[in-house]
Amino acid sequence: MLAIIKAGRDGRGCRIGTGRRLHFDTILKACRPASCAEPLTNLPKSLLTYDIIQQSKNSMRSRHLALLLLTIVWAAPVWCQNTNSSETPRRATSTPYTGDLSIFDSPGRDQRLRISRVMDILGIETGKDVADIGAGSGWFTIRAARRVGSSGLVYAVDINPEAVRYINRRIRDASLSNVKTILSKTDDPLLPKDAVDAVLLLKTYHEIANPIILLEHLRPALKQSARVGVIDRNGNGTNHGVDRKIVVQEAFQAGYRLQGAYDFVKDGMDYFLVFTPD
Repeated sequence: MLAIIKAGRDGRGCRIGTGRRLHFDTILKACRPASCAEPLTNLPKSLLTYDIIQQSKNSMRSRHLALLLLTIVWAAPVWCQNTNSSETPRRATSTPYTGDLSIFDSPGRDQRLRISRVMDILGIETGKDVADIGAGSGWFTIRAARRVGSSGLVYAVDINPEAVRYINRRIRDASLSNVKTILSKTDDPLLPKDAVDAVLLLKTYHEIANPIILLEHLRPALKQSARVGVIDRNGNGTNHGVDRKIVVQEAFQAGYRLQGAYDFVKDGMDYFLVFTPD
C-alpha cells in the first residue's frame, strides 16, 4: 500500500510528506519517537488530510492497512509526548511516613539488611562523602558516619522537619561532627554540586512522588564514579513498596544504568539495586 499525506502548514509541524508518495514503512519511521523534534501535535489536525491509494482496489487487506496507518499518524502526538520524562504520568506512591521515628531502630535490622555489606558495595569507607536520602530517624546516617570517620561527611536528607530535628539531636548525643542535615524538597535533595561518593535511599523510593525528577536533580551532586543504592521491597506503590523493574526503568529514564542487583534478605520482596550515572 502507498499513501499520500497532504499537510497544510502554519510555520511548524513534522513534515511527513506533502503530496509525495511514501511507502508504509516510511510512514512508520517518520512517526516514531526519534523524529519528534517537531511533533505532529504542533500541526492542527484540521489541516491534515489523508489520501489512501490502494494497489489492490477495495481489498480487505488494504482497508486494514489504511486504518492502521491513520491510527499511527493520529496517535503520534501522544506517542511523542510520552517520551519526555518530565511528562511521564505519576504512578502510585505511598504517603511519606511521619510517625514514631524510633521504630526504625528495631533490633536485628543491621543483620537483616546486611548494612555493612551494603556500605562495602557502595564503596563507603574512610574519607568518603555520603548522602542518606530519606534519612528518617538517622539509622543509616549514624552507621555511615562512623564508617567514613572524621575525614568524611554524611548528608542526612529528609523532607520532614521533625526527622531533621530528630537526627540533629541524635548526632549531638552521639558526639558526631561529620553529619550535616538537609531539609530537602520532595523532588530535589538540595545537595551541593560534586558533593558525594555514594548515596543510599533506604526504604524511601516508594514514597517519592516524582522519582525521575529527583534522580535528575541528584546527578549534579555526584562525584565521578559515584554509586547510588536503592533498598526497597516489591509492591504496588501504595503499600510501602514498588516493583524493582519500575525502579530500574525510572532510573534509566533519569540517566542512570544498573550496575548490580542483590537480594540479601532472601524473602522474594526486599531488594538492593546499585546505579551509576551514564
